[in-house]
Amino acid sequence: MYIPSPPANGFHVGPAFIHVYGLMYVIGITLAILITQRRWKAAGGEPGLVGDVALWAVPAGIIGGRIYFDLTTPKYIPHHWYGVFAVWDGGLGIWGGIALGALVGVWRVRRHGANVGAFMDAVAPALLVAQAVGRIGNYFNKELFGGPTSLPWGLYIPPNYRPTGYLGYTTFQPTFLYELIFDLALAAALVWLGHHRGIKPPGLFALYVTGYSAFRIFEESLRVDPSEHFLGLRLNMYVAIVLTVLGALWFWRTQRRDRPVPATADGPADAGEPQAGAPDEAGGGEHGPEQEMPAEVGADRGAAPETSAAADGAEHAG
Repeated sequence: MYIPSPPANGFHVGPAFIHVYGLMYVIGITLAILITQRRWKAAGGEPGLVGDVALWAVPAGIIGGRIYFDLTTPKYIPHHWYGVFAVWDGGLGIWGGIALGALVGVWRVRRHGANVGAFMDAVAPALLVAQAVGRIGNYFNKELFGGPTSLPWGLYIPPNYRPTGYLGYTTFQPTFLYELIFDLALAAALVWLGHHRGIKPPGLFALYVTGYSAFRIFEESLRVDPSEHFLGLRLNMYVAIVLTVLGALWFWRTQRRDRPVPATADGPADAGEPQAGAPDEAGGGEHGPEQEMPAEVGADRGAAPETSAAADGAEHAG
């Protein structure tokens, strides 16, 4: 028994060839927007802000993801003039996509005077869902797999897709599937924590960075598909280790802050001084004591469950 590889990486609609890789991007981004809108509204924010942020952050995420891929895996850029732009051939790097997409997203949220921390917590589970959907694109591209395995869920890789030194093996660890499952599990965990624990914003986003990066340490230890190496380790392994540590420190720091004053999701995103008695613009009333939190972060209360926008959702080597 094994998981077969798809016979093709896309299909024709009339004269147009639709890459499943790209289609998964579209589906993942759409889900991310819908999920974030629902969560942001539940946190007391204006749902229309999500569309504005996505309009800017999604293209930025794609650009950032491709730049990361081109810089970290230059040997795998297709050899034609548009190779550096060919996201369907090689893909995107998740960390570059999230980094640039997040920077642009923060800029848009600040422009609207909304709460950056609360917005980041609203979007964190949505990014994970998007990344999970993007991994289906990796499956169709026959990439993002681990070492040889005889497990019944081993993934069959055609000979022309096997790395040098592995031509004699047929089935490999389906690391794309492992990450897909983990992304959805972590998304559910973040939603649960937002409902049942007093996580201070942007604590959920910090946990997203920590959890996903920690999983990538495990994933990178399995993968044998082409990637740049440094001192015997895949380059992405170093990035994952650094981000796991930074994410954990970020979470620890956000949770140590006092929460003496109330704020709304649509309140000041970067208020540096305490503000007392901030009105609840979404609900028309004052926050009760149980809803108090720092003016600079807001809340992720009552958020509903559940993809990058900047998703790596799909990437050649991550």
